[in-house]
Amino acid sequence: MSTAILTGQPVPGSSIEGDLRSLGFDVRVAVDAVDAEALLARVPAGERVAVVDARFVGHPHALRLGLTDPRFPLAAVPGAVTARPEGRQELTRAVARDNSAGGGTALAVDSLADRIVTALEADGAEVHRPELGSLVAAVPVDPQARNEARQAVADVDDEAVRLKSAVKARDGFFTTYCISPYSRYLARWCARRGLTPNQVTTASLLTALIAAGCAATGTRAGFVAAGVLLIASFVLDCTDGQLARYSLQYSTLGAWLDATFDRAKEYAYYAGLALGAARGGHDDVWALALGAMILQTCRHVVDFSFNEANHDATANTSPTAALSDKLDSVGWTVWLRRMIVLPIGERWAMIAVLTAVTTPRITFYVLLAGCAFAATYTTAGRVLRSLTRRATRTDRAARALADLADNGPLASFVARVTRARLGAPLLVAAAGTAILAVALFSGATWAPVAGAVVYAVTAGQALYRPLKGALDWLVPPLFRAAEYGTVLVLAAHADVNGALPAAFGLVGAVAYHHYDTVYRIRGNAGAPPAWLVRSIGGHEGRTLVVTVLAAALTAAQFTVSLTVLAVAVALVVLVESIHFWVSAHKGGAPAVHDEGEPA
Repeated sequence: MSTAILTGQPVPGSSIEGDLRSLGFDVRVAVDAVDAEALLARVPAGERVAVVDARFVGHPHALRLGLTDPRFPLAAVPGAVTARPEGRQELTRAVARDNSAGGGTALAVDSLADRIVTALEADGAEVHRPELGSLVAAVPVDPQARNEARQAVADVDDEAVRLKSAVKARDGFFTTYCISPYSRYLARWCARRGLTPNQVTTASLLTALIAAGCAATGTRAGFVAAGVLLIASFVLDCTDGQLARYSLQYSTLGAWLDATFDRAKEYAYYAGLALGAARGGHDDVWALALGAMILQTCRHVVDFSFNEANHDATANTSPTAALSDKLDSVGWTVWLRRMIVLPIGERWAMIAVLTAVTTPRITFYVLLAGCAFAATYTTAGRVLRSLTRRATRTDRAARALADLADNGPLASFVARVTRARLGAPLLVAAAGTAILAVALFSGATWAPVAGAVVYAVTAGQALYRPLKGALDWLVPPLFRAAEYGTVLVLAAHADVNGALPAAFGLVGAVAYHHYDTVYRIRGNAGAPPAWLVRSIGGHEGRTLVVTVLAAALTAAQFTVSLTVLAVAVALVVLVESIHFWVSAHKGGAPAVHDEGEPA
């Protein structure tokens, strides 16, 4: 239960008490600031508390935005301020200071809530002030001002603003024009029936898994049903975020579920298409399915690494960025640039249509071509930005890139014991990856093992210094491509039934670990624990193990070993990850919500 302390007696005809109760607050009335301090002291420390001027006039949604958002320890709108438990101490101190300064009898002159906000900011506390737009939030000082404020409230449709704000500010063309115009109403329907974003997220996952099952039948009817259900899953995927924004139901667990399930849905659908191709047309497209998953995962790692390297960099400007901003000022170029990078809406729509009217092989060919073009476009632009800006990257950014690199015990040992430094991190990583690639395609049985040993050495050398170079953000995606590509090439070379599906499972399990690392860093939760990275070998350790297994075992035995390795990695990372995120949610970790690039 949350508590709202009204300072002063409500004005006749005011709806403030009812509005606060509708938002889940237990309302208590303080006659002056001294009484407000006493009431504040009686509110349990684990509850949210708000101080609201009784003369407040405004939209209920303005109060909702200012007083119920779980992401911010301290937040305020004119005439109201709130604190979550982690911001309670600052709020209590500000109220006490106001009273000691003689503000206890000033309620009739100005607003205690606004004075508290001023005191908080003077102390250096970060107080979130939501963007209200056309919503009204005011503390009128006389009857005429109150009447004008009430008229301004009547002139703006609170519910229309709330529905509009439920839609993500930046999204793809397909999502903006084909999904959001009606999914926002579905989000409102869910909110009014007490459904949570996590429940809608789970429904989206189940729908996508059913779609994958339909695709796995290998029949035309199954492919058509799969395409329809994939779009339905995407509608629900949009709805869960809109429901979170509509009702301000943000949570750490919800953000993780939303991001994780997006990847699980898409990659499960790839597997369904591969199974369907084998059953319906006896066409083996597992290599294409695995290639699509690798390409898409590496695209995401490029996005994550670049953003982590530059989000807090100083002097973060370049001519390329200026040109991009100029292009964004022209309407049609904005949508064209958002579409050609194949965000999740456009990508899933394309997959759904191709599934329904063509074959899995054609679907994967088009998907691979589209994603390859999008990856080339975005990576080239980011390389140009990095080369033309003169940014100073922070220690935090370097630490994030090192965590994303996922070096294991073997690379760490190499970094400790070798004294000779081979060169710049990116050049060393690129050289090791190139040697590994040549070894994989050499045709010699044990050459990949030698290539993997060199790769492990260069992986350790690549992180001998902080990754603060202009292009060092390319190191983590380079490692991802090397590890995943090794598994793909060796499984394809085995040329036995089950090898590529097993490789798909192993890459999927490892990719989950890498995505999980990203989401923890984004949520300021730090990287996964060192023991987890050690237990699953790090990227260089897994690469070496897979090459040794391929060289030492028969093709059938190699397939079994890949399956066992996939299950082992999946169990370890899933159990630890689920425990971490559930614990973070129960422990009251700050809620997060991603409004970044459409994935």
